[in-house]
Amino acid sequence: MPGRDLTGHVAMVAGEASGDLLGALLLQAMRRRWPDLATCGIGGPRMVSEGLDAWWPSDRLAVRGYVEVLRHYRGISRIREALAARLLAHPPRAFIGIDAPDFNLGLEARLKAAGVPSIHFVCPSIWAWRGGRVKRIARSVDHVLCLFPFEPDLLQAHGVKATYVGHPLADLIPFTPDRQGARQALGLPVDATVVALLPGSRRSEIQYIAPSLLQAARLLQASRPELHFVLPVAPGLDSLLAPLAAEYGPRDLHLLPGRSHEALAACDLTLIASGTATLEAALFKRPMVIAYRMHPLSWQLMKRMAYQPWVGLPNILCRSFVVPELIQEACTPQRLAQEAQAWLDQPQRRDVLHQRFTELHHQLRCDTATRATDVIAEVLGA
Repeated sequence: MPGRDLTGHVAMVAGEASGDLLGALLLQAMRRRWPDLATCGIGGPRMVSEGLDAWWPSDRLAVRGYVEVLRHYRGISRIREALAARLLAHPPRAFIGIDAPDFNLGLEARLKAAGVPSIHFVCPSIWAWRGGRVKRIARSVDHVLCLFPFEPDLLQAHGVKATYVGHPLADLIPFTPDRQGARQALGLPVDATVVALLPGSRRSEIQYIAPSLLQAARLLQASRPELHFVLPVAPGLDSLLAPLAAEYGPRDLHLLPGRSHEALAACDLTLIASGTATLEAALFKRPMVIAYRMHPLSWQLMKRMAYQPWVGLPNILCRSFVVPELIQEACTPQRLAQEAQAWLDQPQRRDVLHQRFTELHHQLRCDTATRATDVIAEVLGA
């Protein structure tokens, strides 16, 4: 049902593929409530398809790791300064920063100081590392929309208004994925054993993670020739991944233009880069081996600030190593193949994981986009 008028445009910034998906789902609900809503800022193709006037594409901000950020700092800084100047000259009715805290928090602080209500969608991972950032959050935003149920209490303890809205991917992904339909859509044998390779959506992830995943797949195929492999390719990364796949990958590897959800629905197992995709894999109830590598200096800096033993979201949410994590030096093709083989050889272990991930799915499904829009309306009085 349409709500009261939301006068003026709303500015939004999403910094990568996962943020673009979250932003698009939020935009759908916002436009149902405010049909004449005008939005602008930074986003990807999904947000653009929902009406965002994207002044810059979100992939310009898709950088992870200290060394990688430093390499792109000037370009990203110029974008933020230009965006801030434009928004301060013509203030929006509100600003919604979607994840990307290193970019958004500073921008939100400036807009909040100028009287623009600032809402941050996705709580920065203060529970995993960089807990000192909570003071910056308090200075920068009026409200945080949290994806996980334990986050609001952490923020409210530091005076930050926050609401748990669930995770939109839990609404989007069905409780029982159609494995057979996905395989037919991808041209895969219905009775095959399928492994999905998801090396990430950033260029640095392709550089540091993809070769190990591809070599692990080749080792798996040597011991199990019947396996089929699929690799969803994020937009703009095909020129990087295709040569790596040809050099390191197994025979009959299917490179897919996007279609990561179809790949996860179709597969029996995934080798996957740490990030939002691991939560997607959990919601698809798929066994996984989580992999991550980054520039050595970035890793040394990051691991010193870690507050808990887990890196992957499924393990963080389950508070246990329910799936293996192979990080940095441990992320070798041999170890990846070994852990993958273990999943394939242990059906009872897969059944237990399926039940745990089903429970997690129920916990996170809350009609997130509608709940988030309700909170936005309360904050703005609209």
